[in-house]
Amino acid sequence: MLITWGKNDGTFTVEGAELYKRDIPSAELHLLDTGHFALEEEVDRIGSLMHEFLDALHWICNGRTGIES
Repeated sequence: MLITWGKNDGTFTVEGAELYKRDIPSAELHLLDTGHFALEEEVDRIGSLMHEFLDALHWICNGRTGIES
């Protein structure tokens, strides 16, 4: 699971993100320097994180490491 979270969000606090990560230890958590609307503020960064996450997931699901010899 990929979690992107605005660390300056007054509604969904950093503590909530940390609890989410505690409940799902295998999750990948990114605390961004944004408020509540992280996607609008950091669309390029979140898009890159999504691509990287899905690319890694693709390699895992297909039994590859991503490193070809």
